Parts: sequence; C-alpha cells; structure tokens
Amino acid sequence: MRPAGQPPVEPVPVEPASEQRVPEKDQPLPERQFEVPAGYRLAGYRTGAYLGAGAWGSVYAAEGPDGTPAAVKLLSPARLSPGQRRTMTEVARSEMRFSRRADHPHLIRTLAVTVVDDPAHPGLDGAVALVMERAARSLQDVLAAARPGAPVPGAERVLTEVCAGLTHMHRGGWVHGDLKPANILLMPDGTAKIADFGLTAELEGTHAYAPPLGSPDHVPPEWWSERTGARGVAVRPSADIWAFGVIAHQVLTGGLHPFLGATARARSLAAQAYARGAAPLRLDEALPGPWRAVVTACLAPGREERARTDLAALVARAVARPACRRGAALRAATGLLACAATVLVLTGAPEPEAAEQGAAVPAAGPAAGSAAHPAAPPLPGAIPAGSDVPVAYRGMIEDAARRCPEPEITPVLLAAMLKAESGFDPNAARPETGEYGIAMWTPAVFDAWAKAAAHDGPKSYLEPGDAIAAMGNYVCWLDQQLKHRGFTRDLPALVTAAYRTSDKTVAAAEGVPERVRPHVDKVLRYLADYGG
Repeated sequence: MRPAGQPPVEPVPVEPASEQRVPEKDQPLPERQFEVPAGYRLAGYRTGAYLGAGAWGSVYAAEGPDGTPAAVKLLSPARLSPGQRRTMTEVARSEMRFSRRADHPHLIRTLAVTVVDDPAHPGLDGAVALVMERAARSLQDVLAAARPGAPVPGAERVLTEVCAGLTHMHRGGWVHGDLKPANILLMPDGTAKIADFGLTAELEGTHAYAPPLGSPDHVPPEWWSERTGARGVAVRPSADIWAFGVIAHQVLTGGLHPFLGATARARSLAAQAYARGAAPLRLDEALPGPWRAVVTACLAPGREERARTDLAALVARAVARPACRRGAALRAATGLLACAATVLVLTGAPEPEAAEQGAAVPAAGPAAGSAAHPAAPPLPGAIPAGSDVPVAYRGMIEDAARRCPEPEITPVLLAAMLKAESGFDPNAARPETGEYGIAMWTPAVFDAWAKAAAHDGPKSYLEPGDAIAAMGNYVCWLDQQLKHRGFTRDLPALVTAAYRTSDKTVAAAEGVPERVRPHVDKVLRYLADYGG
C-alpha cells in the first residue's frame, strides 16, 4: 500500500468520553488528568485504581465505607482555555443537576457529589468529584469484540433496559443528548444502565439546550445544521430516538452501523444524504425482522416524525411473542419489558422468578453460532468452500466485507486482492517499497486506517486480523470516493488499481493506470476463480 493512497485527516467534533471504561487486557489507558494518591478519600469513599480518562476528567475505582464498589469521576477546569472552561463547567453542572434527580434502575446512580477542598494537593483542589455506581464494562467494549452480522449476547435484554431508562428520562422532561454505546454501561450482573449525563438537559417546551458536542456516529442528520446560540445547541428527545435506532442496529448486527462508511465523517454524510431523500435506508439483512420496524421508526429522516414515535411500545412489540402482543401496549406504558420471560429466554438469562431472587445474570452470553447467538447470514460474494483462501482468514475477510455497504466490496474481491498482494502470507515483505504483511500495508497508511478496525488498543500491520480489517475500511472508502468522482462501471478493477496507487491517480487516468494493469488483471482472474 503506497503512501499516495493515504486519506486526508478529517476533523470530527470533540466528544466527552464515557464515565467508566474498564480497559481490555494489554490495552493502554488514556493519559490521566489527575494524580490521585492511593487511598485518597472523597465524600467518604476511598479511591483505588485508575480506570480511564475522558475529554474533561479522569475516572478512578473507589470503595465505600462498607466496601461497596464505586467509581469516582473527577472534573476540573484547570489548564483549559476560557471557552473550554465554560463548556466543561456547563457539562459538570448538567451532570450534577440530573444526577440529583435521576432515580431509575436503568440509569447509573450518582452516590455523592462534592467539590474537592484540599490546598495541599493543588492538582485536585477545586475539582468536582462525582461518585457513581461502578460498572463491569461498557456496551462499546461488547461491540468491539462482536462478530459483524450476529447479535451480541443478551442483545434484546440490553435494548429493552436502555429503552426503559430512556423512556423514564423523556417522561421526566430530560434529553440525554449523547446516547452511544460508550455511555451504556453493563453492571456485573449484566444489567444495562445509561450513563454520562454531561450533555443531559431539561426540556423547555419541545427542546433544551446543550453545548455543541456529540458523537458523529450517533447524532441525527439535523444536528449538523443546528446553529449554536448563546445557550448552546437545541436538543430534543427525537435526537435520543435516532441514537437508539443506531445503537439497536449495532447491537443486533454485531456492531454494524446502519449508515456504513470507512470513516465517521463518511457515515454522517450517508445519514444526511438519506435524510435529504438522496439515498434509501439500507438496513443490514442480519437485523431481525421484529426489530426492523423499531429501527426504521427511530431513523425516520424528519425529527417531527421521530417525535411522534412511541419507543416503549415499539420495543415491547419487537420482543413480545404473538400470544403476548395484546398486553404489550399496557406493559409499555410503564417503560418496562413486555413478556419479559421471552427476552430472558432469548438472551440466556434466568427466568423472572430467579431474577427476582437475586440470581446473577451471566455477563457473557452464548458463543456465536449457537441458538441464542446465531451465525451471521451468508454474504453476497461469499468465499467458496473449496477455494484456496486459508480457512483461518475467511472469517476475517467476511467480517471486513460486511462492514462496508458498497455492493462491490465482497468477500471474494477482498480475497482476490489479498492473494494478489501477498499470496495470503502474513510475513510477506517488499522492503524496497516499504510494504509488509498479508495486505501489503505501508505502515504510515495503515496507521490512518487502523483506527476504524474492529477493536480498540494497539494494532499491527503484521497481524492478519488488523491488516484485513483496515484493508476493508480503506477499500470501502476508495469505492465511495470513486463513485463520488462519477465512476459507475468496472468498480472492482478501479478499486484494485486505487489500492495500488490512489483514487486521485485512477481519476487522473480516467480508469486503470497502465502501470498497474498487470496487477489488476491478476486480481480479476482470481476473482473469477472464486466465482465473483
């Protein structure tokens, strides 16, 4: 992969990170913003291990006087610009204001709020400390480990519990404003709880105001055109409904975004094109039938239509068995599960009687391919069973193809490209051009595309899983760029040529450049051999 193909760096809005994040093994933690002495006491809680950092503060494990596990989130305006300080102050006030009033089993509880008064520790003096329930992991962690095309373990339970918490917020006159997988926490018993209320705002009629922050992958199309006034950006419950629809699609398809693209910016542009009527809504075929109506309603292009959506009733119908549906609407009125036994059986959790007696719900669900966690449906252009594609790489290739919405980017195309690049050799190397690994990555170009690979933490161009995932992201982006440039025919050949050169080089040549024609022809022969 030549440096000429390196994409431009796209700016994205700053977003506050989740409150708590338990890092995976060997995953480096973000740089901490506070140095908290071991055993430091805050509001009667003793702090422990450092858990992570967000845009505005750091999070530490803690224990109460009786040993109750907790997490302490420290916010401080130190070392911020005046504008950042104002934003951070508003985020902290919003979090404290909502936390004092929130009371629901599917919202993270704030146990104490205090301002640190300790001149002996200047780095901590004046910081705001929020002591919260401690979670085991976030939904983002679960999605990072998921296989595309199959629901995550306990998918329906997670969604119904998030729906219950969100419905409670909306009926109380609040908008979350930053609903995303990183802000949905899973407790040790598997219970899902919404967290991070820094952008949560109280409604003033039909809308509220919040700082102009958010996650590009989960904000509605109108967010990009909202004007920022003196009080911030107008936010509405319809924005949370949109975010829920995106999350439901991700949870039920193993992390696939309904508006797929190689970058967050590309996905946001796809959502905006859909909202304008310039593109259809293309839900993944792996999305279960009963949930398609839920996701479609949540992703209605107009916020007025979303505002009329009864999310609790939609979710109740999706999880209810036919015999239960007559009573689903009544149960939905409370924002709780309809036909809860159905959901618990589907997710592998205990029966309601066991749950009421305090039985623990397993944090990990059944393995992929089991009845409760079915294997991903076959993709168009699937790799033939008798082909020479190594079995160890087939799942990686299929996952990479599934993450791209462009029909040309099939498993067999990626397999043909990999065969032509390296012969499926993960140790392949061309030192003279600086290309290495199964996908022949130039390290600098790999670094630009590995950020969107399937898992968090360090990634290596010599690791086949990382190299293939990044290849899928880059090839998908190239396909989209070529289409934007007006190319509609021979896209497999053009994408292959662009991977060897760049989309700009292909555009300048108005097709496959002659110097890479032999390589492209080789890929097309392999593609034909695989039935593509």
